[in-house]
Amino acid sequence: MKFQSTKILEGYSTTFRQWKAESHCKYLHGYSLRFKVIFQGDLDERGWVVDFGSFKKIKQKMKELFDHTTIVALDDPRLWDFQNLAYHDLMQLRTMKDVGCEKFAEVVFNMIQSEFDHQERVKVVSVECFENNTNSAIYKR
Repeated sequence: MKFQSTKILEGYSTTFRQWKAESHCKYLHGYSLRFKVIFQGDLDERGWVVDFGSFKKIKQKMKELFDHTTIVALDDPRLWDFQNLAYHDLMQLRTMKDVGCEKFAEVVFNMIQSEFDHQERVKVVSVECFENNTNSAIYKR
């Protein structure tokens, strides 16, 4: 496999907290998350690694998970409080085993790779999650 292509998925206003942090990251804070996905594969009959027009389903999943949501770890000791806020329709709560850019990159990597599992010629190489212009985390195969 000699070719790579890149897809940027951005504009996901997400709030989260990392309750185990000793820094200010233990508080709710938010970013407009951006993801950079690198694909690798042989070219198809059109000369493409990936058809960028085929991302409708992926974009919908990303929107449901990250857009105007609050993400909290399943083991957060205040999970009940967040669930109560969601119950009263004050937030869109999402839970994950772990929270942070590293875990968001891993979740997106697995989500996108599962959409391409039927295509043996294309693999996701990495997903980079940016919380701003200076901080990011990468999950690789």
